[in-house]
Amino acid sequence: MPEHWVIWTVVLFAVLFDYINGFHDTANAIATSVSTRAISPRHAVLMAATLNFAGAMISTGVAKTIGGDLVVNPAGISLEVIVAALIGAIIWNLATWYYRIPSSSSHSLVGGVIGAVTVSVGPQALSYYGIGKIVMALILSPIVALGTGYFVMIALLWIFRNFSPITLNHQFRKMQLVSASLMAFSHGSNDAQKAMGIIALALLSGGYIDTLEIPIWVKMACATSMALGTSAGGWRIISTMGTKIFKMESINGFAADLNSSIVIFTATFLHLPVSTTHVVSGSIMGIGSAERVRAVHWGVARSMLLAWVITIPTSALISAIIYSIMKVLFGL
Repeated sequence: MPEHWVIWTVVLFAVLFDYINGFHDTANAIATSVSTRAISPRHAVLMAATLNFAGAMISTGVAKTIGGDLVVNPAGISLEVIVAALIGAIIWNLATWYYRIPSSSSHSLVGGVIGAVTVSVGPQALSYYGIGKIVMALILSPIVALGTGYFVMIALLWIFRNFSPITLNHQFRKMQLVSASLMAFSHGSNDAQKAMGIIALALLSGGYIDTLEIPIWVKMACATSMALGTSAGGWRIISTMGTKIFKMESINGFAADLNSSIVIFTATFLHLPVSTTHVVSGSIMGIGSAERVRAVHWGVARSMLLAWVITIPTSALISAIIYSIMKVLFGL
């Protein structure tokens, strides 16, 4: 296959990944506000799509981490390897979306790169320090979100302890519009950059750019595709995120979104890719625990944890198989 066709194939699959990421992760930004009826589902999706686009345009630090820290020599990775990595990540995202499992698009992409690189070039081509840093951020972020969510909820309950539940719900239902907007913006600021980093890696590998800088057309393409994906909605996962972990009132939804957006903004500032799904889930668990530990449906949480654990190895295996098939078909 001519190289210029391969690079456009990478761009196509990266944009498709961002589109799927958009509708796969829509629930992260709007599940709490929809479940508490602070905003209608249609308006919530449109708001999330707009702010996802805006958030995706503000920074490229996470993109450079994804593009430069997973492998030792980005220029030594073939374009076909990147195609296989993206296909593996997309397949896993679609499978988890179909079964209503709020898994991590970030994990699937990292796993896809690891699997495709390992089977093509060899494990020595992987940057274990970079992978370790990324995986550590992915692991610690939901734990941090759980802890900070607990204390945010405790603080809100103490500050507003003299207000009646009816008054609180009425006031915080309005404030959820602000917290959901912050959540949607932060989601775009971190998640859209992952596909940007993969495209930049492909451009560097193909000799189209000399340094791992993100061209403006790449930023626009990824931001647009994520916004379009978000506008398609993610209703299959919203019910899991919004009600099955913990039945939330408006004050809980506000606390979850505010806490999640702070954690994600901090990660973006530090150029660390995190899973929005994990962060929001951790926040909901922490906030539910602050209300009453038994109110959290820990069985659902355990099922989600299992999905998180198996995402990287499973997407790595899928991408390795995809590359092996491509090798046979195209004589790579």
